[in-house]
Amino acid sequence: MADLWTDVFSDAKLLEEIVPVAIDTALLQGIVMRTKESPNSSDVVNFAPFTLLPSPVPRTLFEQAKSVQEDFNLLVDRLSQNPSFLENTLSSTIKVDDFIEKLFKVYRHVLSEGLAQAVFLGINRSDYMFDCRADGTTALKQIEINTIAASFGGLSSQTPAVHQHVLKALGKPEDVSNVLSNNPSLGISRGIARAWELYGSQRAVVMFLVENVQRNIFDHRYIENELWNRNIKVIRRRLTDVYERGSLDEKRCLYVDGYEVAVAYFRTGYMPQDYSEQAWEARLMMERSRAVKCPDIATQLVGTKKVQQELSRPLVLEKFLPDQPKAVSRIRETFAGLYSLDIGEEGDHTVKIAMANPEQYVLKPQREGGGNNIYGDEIREVLERVKDSTERTSYILMDKIKPQPTG
Repeated sequence: MADLWTDVFSDAKLLEEIVPVAIDTALLQGIVMRTKESPNSSDVVNFAPFTLLPSPVPRTLFEQAKSVQEDFNLLVDRLSQNPSFLENTLSSTIKVDDFIEKLFKVYRHVLSEGLAQAVFLGINRSDYMFDCRADGTTALKQIEINTIAASFGGLSSQTPAVHQHVLKALGKPEDVSNVLSNNPSLGISRGIARAWELYGSQRAVVMFLVENVQRNIFDHRYIENELWNRNIKVIRRRLTDVYERGSLDEKRCLYVDGYEVAVAYFRTGYMPQDYSEQAWEARLMMERSRAVKCPDIATQLVGTKKVQQELSRPLVLEKFLPDQPKAVSRIRETFAGLYSLDIGEEGDHTVKIAMANPEQYVLKPQREGGGNNIYGDEIREVLERVKDSTERTSYILMDKIKPQPTG
Protein backbone atom coordinates (compact mmCIF):
# COMPACT_ATOMS: atom_id res chain seq x y z
CA MET A 1 0.00 0.00 0.00
CA ALA A 2 2.89 2.40 0.76
CA ASP A 3 4.19 1.87 -2.79
CA LEU A 4 0.77 2.84 -4.15
CA TRP A 5 0.94 6.15 -2.26
CA THR A 6 4.31 6.83 -3.88
CA ASP A 7 3.09 5.87 -7.35
CA VAL A 8 -0.05 8.03 -7.20
CA PHE A 9 1.49 11.14 -5.71
CA SER A 10 4.49 11.10 -8.03
CA ASP A 11 2.28 10.97 -11.14
CA ALA A 12 0.67 14.39 -11.69
CA LYS A 13 -1.58 13.19 -14.53
CA LEU A 14 -2.85 10.20 -12.56
CA LEU A 15 -3.47 12.41 -9.54
CA GLU A 16 -5.42 14.87 -11.66
CA GLU A 17 -7.63 12.06 -12.95
CA ILE A 18 -8.28 10.22 -9.68
CA VAL A 19 -9.00 13.15 -7.34
CA PRO A 20 -12.37 14.08 -8.99
CA VAL A 21 -13.34 10.39 -8.92
CA ALA A 22 -12.64 10.25 -5.18
CA ILE A 23 -14.54 13.47 -4.47
CA ASP A 24 -17.58 12.41 -6.46
CA THR A 25 -17.59 9.02 -4.75
CA ALA A 26 -17.45 10.71 -1.34
CA LEU A 27 -20.44 12.85 -2.31
CA LEU A 28 -22.31 9.79 -3.56
CA GLN A 29 -21.64 8.07 -0.23
CA GLY A 30 -22.85 11.06 1.77
CA ILE A 31 -19.49 12.05 3.25
CA VAL A 32 -20.56 15.67 3.39
CA MET A 33 -20.65 18.70 5.64
CA ARG A 34 -22.43 22.01 5.46
CA THR A 35 -20.33 24.95 4.32
CA LYS A 36 -18.70 27.61 6.47
CA GLU A 37 -20.75 30.21 4.65
CA SER A 38 -24.10 28.50 5.43
CA PRO A 39 -23.41 26.31 8.49
CA ASN A 40 -27.08 25.84 9.39
CA SER A 41 -28.43 25.14 5.92
CA SER A 42 -28.21 22.01 3.78
CA ASP A 43 -28.97 23.87 0.56
CA VAL A 44 -25.24 23.80 -0.24
CA VAL A 45 -22.83 21.15 1.06
CA ASN A 46 -19.22 20.16 0.49
CA PHE A 47 -17.36 16.89 0.92
CA ALA A 48 -15.84 16.34 4.35
CA PRO A 49 -12.02 16.10 4.41
CA PHE A 50 -10.74 12.58 3.72
CA THR A 51 -7.54 10.93 2.52
CA LEU A 52 -7.31 10.06 -1.14
CA LEU A 53 -5.98 6.60 -0.30
CA PRO A 54 -6.41 4.43 2.78
CA SER A 55 -3.52 4.71 5.22
CA PRO A 56 -1.56 1.49 5.81
CA VAL A 57 -1.91 0.22 9.38
CA PRO A 58 0.27 -2.58 10.79
CA ARG A 59 -2.06 -5.46 11.59
CA THR A 60 -0.53 -6.06 15.03
CA LEU A 61 -1.14 -2.43 16.05
CA PHE A 62 -4.68 -2.53 14.65
CA GLU A 63 -5.45 -5.64 16.68
CA GLN A 64 -3.83 -4.04 19.73
CA ALA A 65 -6.05 -0.96 19.45
CA LYS A 66 -9.16 -3.15 19.16
CA SER A 67 -8.25 -5.36 22.10
CA VAL A 68 -7.45 -2.50 24.47
CA GLN A 69 -10.67 -0.55 23.84
CA GLU A 70 -12.79 -2.65 26.18
CA ASP A 71 -10.10 -2.15 28.83
CA PHE A 72 -10.33 1.62 28.42
CA ASN A 73 -14.13 1.50 28.55
CA LEU A 74 -14.01 -0.41 31.82
CA LEU A 75 -11.43 2.00 33.22
CA VAL A 76 -13.47 5.08 32.27
CA ASP A 77 -16.55 3.58 33.93
CA ARG A 78 -14.71 2.84 37.17
CA LEU A 79 -13.06 6.25 37.28
CA SER A 80 -16.43 7.96 36.78
CA GLN A 81 -17.73 6.21 39.89
CA ASN A 82 -14.89 7.43 42.11
CA PRO A 83 -15.60 10.99 43.32
CA SER A 84 -12.51 11.17 45.55
CA PHE A 85 -10.21 10.36 42.61
CA LEU A 86 -11.78 13.05 40.44
CA GLU A 87 -11.70 15.57 43.28
CA ASN A 88 -8.04 14.92 44.13
CA THR A 89 -6.86 14.70 40.52
CA LEU A 90 -8.62 17.84 39.32
CA SER A 91 -8.15 19.98 42.45
CA SER A 92 -5.26 21.97 40.97
CA THR A 93 -6.97 22.33 37.57
CA ILE A 94 -10.22 23.60 39.09
CA LYS A 95 -8.35 26.52 40.66
CA VAL A 96 -7.13 27.86 37.33
CA ASP A 97 -9.62 26.62 34.72
CA ASP A 98 -13.06 28.23 34.91
CA PHE A 99 -14.62 25.67 32.56
CA ILE A 100 -13.49 22.63 34.56
CA GLU A 101 -14.50 24.45 37.75
CA LYS A 102 -18.05 24.96 36.44
CA LEU A 103 -18.34 21.34 35.33
CA PHE A 104 -17.19 20.26 38.77
CA LYS A 105 -19.67 22.57 40.47
CA VAL A 106 -22.50 20.77 38.64
CA TYR A 107 -20.92 17.42 39.53
CA ARG A 108 -20.77 18.27 43.24
CA HIS A 109 -24.39 19.45 43.20
CA VAL A 110 -25.57 16.16 41.73
CA LEU A 111 -23.53 14.12 44.20
CA SER A 112 -24.83 16.07 47.18
CA GLU A 113 -28.44 15.64 46.05
CA GLY A 114 -28.06 11.98 45.10
CA LEU A 115 -28.05 10.48 41.61
CA ALA A 116 -31.42 9.97 39.96
CA GLN A 117 -29.81 8.37 36.90
CA ALA A 118 -29.71 4.57 37.12
CA VAL A 119 -28.48 3.65 33.61
CA PHE A 120 -25.16 4.94 32.25
CA LEU A 121 -23.97 5.03 28.66
CA GLY A 122 -20.42 5.70 27.49
CA ILE A 123 -19.45 6.30 23.86
CA ASN A 124 -15.68 6.70 24.01
CA ARG A 125 -13.26 7.26 21.15
CA SER A 126 -9.60 6.57 21.81
CA ASP A 127 -7.23 8.37 19.44
CA TYR A 128 -3.81 6.91 18.59
CA MET A 129 -0.72 7.53 16.49
CA PHE A 130 2.05 5.15 15.49
CA ASP A 131 5.30 6.23 17.13
CA CYS A 132 8.57 5.46 15.32
CA ARG A 133 11.08 4.23 17.88
CA ALA A 134 14.88 4.34 17.73
CA ASP A 135 15.09 0.61 16.94
CA GLY A 136 13.04 1.09 13.76
CA THR A 137 9.82 -0.44 15.12
CA THR A 138 6.52 1.37 15.56
CA ALA A 139 4.39 1.46 18.70
CA LEU A 140 0.74 2.32 19.30
CA LYS A 141 0.53 5.44 21.49
CA GLN A 142 -2.63 7.06 22.77
CA ILE A 143 -3.15 10.76 22.07
CA GLU A 144 -6.28 11.07 24.20
CA ILE A 145 -9.60 9.45 24.95
CA ASN A 146 -12.76 11.37 24.05
CA THR A 147 -15.66 10.78 26.43
CA ILE A 148 -18.03 13.45 25.07
CA ALA A 149 -19.31 14.21 21.57
CA ALA A 150 -16.89 11.82 19.84
CA SER A 151 -17.61 12.62 16.21
CA PHE A 152 -17.37 11.17 12.69
CA GLY A 153 -18.81 7.78 13.55
CA GLY A 154 -21.39 8.43 10.86
CA LEU A 155 -19.16 9.72 8.07
CA SER A 156 -16.43 7.16 8.74
CA SER A 157 -19.02 4.42 8.26
CA GLN A 158 -19.15 5.45 4.60
CA THR A 159 -15.42 5.98 4.05
CA PRO A 160 -14.38 2.36 3.30
CA ALA A 161 -16.61 2.35 0.21
CA VAL A 162 -14.81 5.45 -1.10
CA HIS A 163 -11.36 3.94 -0.68
CA GLN A 164 -12.46 0.65 -2.17
CA HIS A 165 -13.77 2.44 -5.27
CA VAL A 166 -10.59 4.52 -5.62
CA LEU A 167 -8.45 1.38 -5.49
CA LYS A 168 -10.59 -0.21 -8.22
CA ALA A 169 -10.25 2.93 -10.34
CA LEU A 170 -6.49 2.76 -9.92
CA GLY A 171 -6.45 -0.82 -11.17
CA LYS A 172 -5.67 -2.30 -7.76
CA PRO A 173 -8.62 -4.63 -7.11
CA GLU A 174 -6.35 -6.99 -5.16
CA ASP A 175 -5.96 -4.31 -2.47
CA VAL A 176 -9.71 -3.74 -2.02
CA SER A 177 -10.04 -6.60 0.47
CA ASN A 178 -7.46 -4.92 2.70
CA VAL A 179 -9.92 -2.06 3.35
CA LEU A 180 -11.94 -3.41 6.25
CA SER A 181 -15.63 -2.70 6.66
CA ASN A 182 -16.40 -0.31 9.49
CA ASN A 183 -19.80 0.84 10.74
CA PRO A 184 -19.44 2.80 13.97
CA SER A 185 -22.76 4.59 13.42
CA LEU A 186 -24.51 1.23 13.80
CA GLY A 187 -22.59 0.44 16.98
CA ILE A 188 -23.26 3.87 18.48
CA SER A 189 -26.97 3.65 17.68
CA ARG A 190 -27.14 0.18 19.25
CA GLY A 191 -25.66 1.58 22.45
CA ILE A 192 -28.12 4.47 22.53
CA ALA A 193 -31.02 2.14 21.72
CA ARG A 194 -30.03 -0.18 24.56
CA ALA A 195 -29.91 2.74 27.01
CA TRP A 196 -33.33 3.87 25.77
CA GLU A 197 -34.68 0.36 26.29
CA LEU A 198 -33.26 0.12 29.82
CA TYR A 199 -34.77 3.49 30.71
CA GLY A 200 -38.09 1.70 30.43
CA SER A 201 -40.57 3.95 28.66
CA GLN A 202 -41.74 3.30 25.11
CA ARG A 203 -43.06 6.86 24.88
CA ALA A 204 -39.73 8.48 25.81
CA VAL A 205 -37.39 9.96 23.20
CA VAL A 206 -33.70 10.26 22.49
CA MET A 207 -32.56 13.90 22.54
CA PHE A 208 -29.47 14.97 20.62
CA LEU A 209 -27.90 18.03 22.29
CA VAL A 210 -26.55 20.02 19.36
CA GLU A 211 -24.49 23.12 18.72
CA ASN A 212 -25.84 26.44 17.55
CA VAL A 213 -23.68 26.04 14.42
CA GLN A 214 -24.23 22.59 12.90
CA ARG A 215 -21.89 22.02 9.98
CA ASN A 216 -21.42 18.35 10.89
CA ILE A 217 -25.13 17.51 10.93
CA PHE A 218 -24.87 14.60 8.47
CA ASP A 219 -22.57 12.75 10.83
CA HIS A 220 -25.42 12.99 13.37
CA ARG A 221 -28.05 11.96 10.84
CA TYR A 222 -26.52 8.54 10.20
CA ILE A 223 -26.94 7.72 13.90
CA GLU A 224 -30.38 9.35 14.05
CA ASN A 225 -31.62 7.33 11.09
CA GLU A 226 -30.45 4.08 12.69
CA LEU A 227 -32.55 4.98 15.75
CA TRP A 228 -35.58 5.90 13.66
CA ASN A 229 -35.22 2.50 11.95
CA ARG A 230 -35.68 0.99 15.42
CA ASN A 231 -38.84 3.09 15.89
CA ILE A 232 -37.15 5.29 18.49
CA LYS A 233 -38.17 8.92 18.23
CA VAL A 234 -35.30 11.42 18.04
CA ILE A 235 -35.46 15.14 18.79
CA ARG A 236 -32.70 17.70 18.36
CA ARG A 237 -32.35 20.55 20.86
CA ARG A 238 -29.80 23.15 21.89
CA LEU A 239 -28.84 23.67 25.51
CA THR A 240 -30.77 26.93 25.53
CA ASP A 241 -33.88 25.09 24.25
CA VAL A 242 -33.65 22.80 27.26
CA TYR A 243 -33.38 25.81 29.58
CA GLU A 244 -36.35 27.56 28.00
CA ARG A 245 -38.69 24.58 27.55
CA GLY A 246 -37.35 21.83 29.80
CA SER A 247 -38.53 20.72 33.25
CA LEU A 248 -38.29 17.95 35.84
CA ASP A 249 -41.30 16.27 37.37
CA GLU A 250 -41.55 14.98 40.96
CA LYS A 251 -39.72 11.77 39.96
CA ARG A 252 -37.00 13.84 38.28
CA CYS A 253 -38.00 12.67 34.81
CA LEU A 254 -36.80 15.17 32.22
CA TYR A 255 -39.32 16.73 29.83
CA VAL A 256 -38.52 18.99 26.87
CA ASP A 257 -41.35 20.40 24.76
CA GLY A 258 -43.65 17.83 26.36
CA TYR A 259 -41.43 14.85 25.45
CA GLU A 260 -40.05 12.63 28.20
CA VAL A 261 -36.32 12.22 27.52
CA ALA A 262 -34.86 8.74 27.99
CA VAL A 263 -31.37 9.51 26.60
CA ALA A 264 -29.62 12.87 26.31
CA TYR A 265 -26.83 12.34 23.77
CA PHE A 266 -24.32 15.20 23.79
CA ARG A 267 -22.87 16.43 20.51
CA THR A 268 -22.01 19.73 22.17
CA GLY A 269 -20.99 20.87 25.64
CA TYR A 270 -17.26 20.15 25.54
CA MET A 271 -15.93 23.70 25.13
CA PRO A 272 -16.48 26.89 27.18
CA GLN A 273 -18.05 28.69 24.22
CA ASP A 274 -20.83 26.08 24.20
CA TYR A 275 -22.20 27.52 27.44
CA SER A 276 -24.12 30.63 28.37
CA GLU A 277 -25.48 31.03 31.88
CA GLN A 278 -28.74 29.56 30.61
CA ALA A 279 -26.86 26.61 29.11
CA TRP A 280 -25.21 25.90 32.48
CA GLU A 281 -28.65 25.87 34.10
CA ALA A 282 -29.83 23.43 31.44
CA ARG A 283 -26.84 21.18 32.05
CA LEU A 284 -27.58 21.11 35.77
CA MET A 285 -31.23 20.27 35.10
CA MET A 286 -30.27 17.36 32.88
CA GLU A 287 -27.65 16.03 35.29
CA ARG A 288 -30.22 16.07 38.10
CA SER A 289 -32.66 14.06 35.99
CA ARG A 290 -33.31 10.34 35.53
CA ALA A 291 -32.44 10.61 31.84
CA VAL A 292 -29.43 8.63 30.63
CA LYS A 293 -26.77 11.19 29.84
CA CYS A 294 -24.13 10.30 27.26
CA PRO A 295 -21.94 11.27 28.90
CA ASP A 296 -22.92 12.03 32.46
CA ILE A 297 -20.79 14.81 33.87
CA ALA A 298 -18.49 12.46 35.81
CA THR A 299 -17.60 10.64 32.59
CA GLN A 300 -16.92 13.95 30.87
CA LEU A 301 -14.49 14.85 33.66
CA VAL A 302 -12.69 11.53 33.22
CA GLY A 303 -11.83 12.65 29.68
CA THR A 304 -9.77 15.64 30.84
CA LYS A 305 -6.05 15.79 30.08
CA LYS A 306 -5.18 15.98 33.77
CA VAL A 307 -6.85 12.62 34.40
CA GLN A 308 -4.94 11.19 31.43
CA GLN A 309 -1.68 12.37 32.99
CA GLU A 310 -2.58 11.04 36.44
CA LEU A 311 -3.33 7.58 35.05
CA SER A 312 0.25 7.30 33.77
CA ARG A 313 1.62 7.42 37.33
CA PRO A 314 2.87 4.14 38.83
CA LEU A 315 0.20 1.97 40.49
CA VAL A 316 -2.77 4.20 39.61
CA LEU A 317 -4.15 1.80 37.00
CA GLU A 318 -3.71 -1.07 39.45
CA LYS A 319 -5.87 0.76 41.96
CA PHE A 320 -8.84 0.86 39.58
CA LEU A 321 -8.30 -2.47 37.82
CA PRO A 322 -7.00 -4.70 40.65
CA ASP A 323 -8.75 -7.71 39.15
CA GLN A 324 -7.48 -7.04 35.61
CA PRO A 325 -3.65 -7.28 35.53
CA LYS A 326 -3.58 -8.03 31.81
CA ALA A 327 -5.79 -5.01 31.10
CA VAL A 328 -3.41 -2.84 33.13
CA SER A 329 -0.50 -4.02 30.97
CA ARG A 330 -2.41 -3.47 27.73
CA ILE A 331 -3.43 0.05 28.71
CA ARG A 332 -0.02 1.08 30.01
CA GLU A 333 1.65 -0.09 26.82
CA THR A 334 -0.28 2.59 24.88
CA PHE A 335 0.81 5.49 27.13
CA ALA A 336 3.27 8.07 25.88
CA GLY A 337 5.28 10.02 28.44
CA LEU A 338 2.97 12.37 30.40
CA TYR A 339 4.24 14.94 32.88
CA SER A 340 2.58 17.08 35.54
CA LEU A 341 2.93 20.86 35.68
CA ASP A 342 1.49 21.16 39.18
CA ILE A 343 3.17 23.61 41.53
CA GLY A 344 6.07 21.90 43.28
CA GLU A 345 9.32 20.11 42.58
CA GLU A 346 7.84 17.69 40.02
CA GLY A 347 6.18 20.49 38.06
CA ASP A 348 9.33 22.61 38.21
CA HIS A 349 11.28 19.74 36.67
CA THR A 350 8.69 19.40 33.90
CA VAL A 351 9.01 23.11 33.07
CA LYS A 352 12.79 22.75 32.95
CA ILE A 353 12.87 19.80 30.54
CA ALA A 354 10.19 21.30 28.29
CA MET A 355 11.96 24.65 27.97
CA ALA A 356 15.30 22.94 27.32
CA ASN A 357 13.97 20.75 24.48
CA PRO A 358 10.52 21.99 23.40
CA GLU A 359 10.65 20.12 20.09
CA GLN A 360 10.43 16.82 21.99
CA TYR A 361 7.09 17.60 23.65
CA VAL A 362 3.50 18.75 23.19
CA LEU A 363 1.87 21.15 25.68
CA LYS A 364 -1.81 20.24 26.10
CA PRO A 365 -4.46 22.45 27.73
CA GLN A 366 -7.73 21.13 29.19
CA ARG A 367 -9.64 21.64 25.95
CA GLU A 368 -11.40 19.38 23.45
CA GLY A 369 -12.24 19.95 19.84
CA GLY A 370 -8.81 20.08 18.21
CA GLY A 371 -6.42 22.91 17.41
CA ASN A 372 -5.52 23.65 21.02
CA ASN A 373 -2.16 21.92 21.44
CA ILE A 374 1.09 23.88 21.61
CA TYR A 375 4.33 22.87 19.88
CA GLY A 376 7.96 23.90 19.38
CA ASP A 377 9.19 27.32 20.39
CA GLU A 378 5.66 28.33 21.39
CA ILE A 379 5.95 25.87 24.31
CA ARG A 380 8.91 27.85 25.60
CA GLU A 381 7.01 31.12 25.15
CA VAL A 382 3.94 29.87 27.05
CA LEU A 383 5.93 28.32 29.88
CA GLU A 384 8.07 31.42 30.23
CA ARG A 385 4.85 33.34 30.83
CA VAL A 386 3.18 30.89 33.26
CA LYS A 387 6.10 29.01 34.86
CA ASP A 388 5.87 30.85 38.18
CA SER A 389 2.06 30.97 38.40
CA THR A 390 -0.68 28.47 39.11
CA GLU A 391 -1.89 28.97 35.53
CA ARG A 392 0.63 26.35 34.46
CA THR A 393 -1.46 23.67 36.22
CA SER A 394 -4.11 24.03 33.52
CA TYR A 395 -1.69 22.24 31.14
CA ILE A 396 0.02 18.87 30.95
CA LEU A 397 3.17 17.98 29.00
CA MET A 398 3.32 14.96 26.72
CA ASP A 399 6.10 13.35 24.71
CA LYS A 400 5.79 14.30 21.06
CA ILE A 401 5.01 11.27 18.96
CA LYS A 402 7.07 10.75 15.81
CA PRO A 403 4.75 9.16 13.23
CA GLN A 404 5.82 7.22 10.17
CA PRO A 405 5.28 9.37 7.07
CA THR A 406 3.12 7.81 4.35
CA GLY A 407 3.89 8.36 0.71
